[in-house]
Amino acid sequence: MSQYETPRRGNLDVMAGPEDGAVPERLRLHQVANRQGPAVPQRLLASWQRSEEYGVSLEGVEPVFTGTDGLSAGQGSLFYECGVEVLQDLQQTLGDEPVSMMLTDAEGVVLNRVSGDHTLLRALDAVHLAPGFGYSERDVGTNGLGLALADRTPTLVRADQHYAIGLQTFTCAAVPVLDPGSGRVEGSVNLTTWASSSAELLLALARSAAGSTAALMLARSTGRRPRTMPRGRVFRVEVPRPQPGSATVRGLSDAWTVSTVRAEQGLATDRIVAAVGEPGSGRGTLLGQAARQRYPRDRILSAGAPAPSDIETWLGLWTPELGKAHTVVIVRDVDLLPTWAAERLRDLIIGARQTATVPVALTAERFEDIPAALAPLVDTVVRVPPLRDRPGDVLTLAAHLGRRARGRDIRITPAAARALQSYGWPGNVEQLARVVVRAATASDVVDIGDLPSDVLAGNTQRLSRIETFERAEIVRVLSRAEVTMNQAARELGMSRATLYRKISQYDIKVR
Repeated sequence: MSQYETPRRGNLDVMAGPEDGAVPERLRLHQVANRQGPAVPQRLLASWQRSEEYGVSLEGVEPVFTGTDGLSAGQGSLFYECGVEVLQDLQQTLGDEPVSMMLTDAEGVVLNRVSGDHTLLRALDAVHLAPGFGYSERDVGTNGLGLALADRTPTLVRADQHYAIGLQTFTCAAVPVLDPGSGRVEGSVNLTTWASSSAELLLALARSAAGSTAALMLARSTGRRPRTMPRGRVFRVEVPRPQPGSATVRGLSDAWTVSTVRAEQGLATDRIVAAVGEPGSGRGTLLGQAARQRYPRDRILSAGAPAPSDIETWLGLWTPELGKAHTVVIVRDVDLLPTWAAERLRDLIIGARQTATVPVALTAERFEDIPAALAPLVDTVVRVPPLRDRPGDVLTLAAHLGRRARGRDIRITPAAARALQSYGWPGNVEQLARVVVRAATASDVVDIGDLPSDVLAGNTQRLSRIETFERAEIVRVLSRAEVTMNQAARELGMSRATLYRKISQYDIKVR
């Protein structure tokens, strides 16, 4: 069994304990109670060690109440809305079975709790596993939802696997729920039952509820595409070319240039740089450009977070390159790394920088999302503006992306250019790339008819489906060369006055 899979009784990884010989107090008690060697999964042992370092009590659970403000904020999210709906359906199926179902936010704060077993609910109240209380690994030690959030993977923690002895009457299964657009952890679905109850289906139920919640979030989030891990592209080495930086897009906005210069300055002074911004905004590209400008003759090693099951292989593939001469290391999406992987990465970076100058840069959506093990290493934070805040870059990037896809220059018609520039690009450069590459691979000319309806419709978050379609049709007709308002109104089947009103209502830019 992989050390990242959920531990199951009778199929545990055997470890000799920490390399330095120190045995965590929780593990020592486990050995004494069981009169046997430390047959403990590595994930569980690492969690026990962290719990001891956090100073968590072994005896009982000390209440960590977050207050009603934080609870109200969590209950106003799309994740909460969808999760509650899923758990209510599941609760109707389970009836009065001794299972408590709950949602937590990304920090481990319990947002809601449902169960048909009042005895179980009273027992959970006694250990403060209730709405408004924090149950992260840092707060109460090893537990199902805390470890699931720390390692970003489905987790089952049985009775005596909890760090606090006061939790050994329960078995917990928890599964993180990721935002389908950003990939960020929104929270978790946690199922808790008595330790004496059968737990074989508990993790399967939690997985099903978490998957249904994510699917419902996607359906209600204005049709955003789910964010997928770049499997097969998580590790890349760029070697110097005869003309360093020849693939760099030139002539971009001042906002992009200023951020690039700031990143370059940070790398030049041997600082660890973090580029933060929305997914798809070009965080890794910006760091790559800064590294190439500062170190034109060096290799650039770029590693992006893989799927949780691939992390051990991922670390083994590229981390030996740390500390090698003339190598710049960029680690993308560190906010997607589980806690144990971030700690391993921290130790590797610190070890490499003790013997050599190692330019290192990281990317994340927000600085506060960078794992606690890595955040203290960051000296310089560079904010990468989203594409909607630099509309002047859209056509420059589109031409570059089209040239790269087609193998030669493409032409973007004025109508298509207006549509591209007036769109808000919620998916940033990644979304622009999908649109342009699809159009450019079909023709050397990108015209209005080659663009998808959502781009023609513009920013439609507050529009109904019918309004979105109507706006797209108006944009399509008005974008044709030399079309008059009379002609457009006739084709659309409305009067000129109605057309002007719709143009104002939908904020359509007419040029």
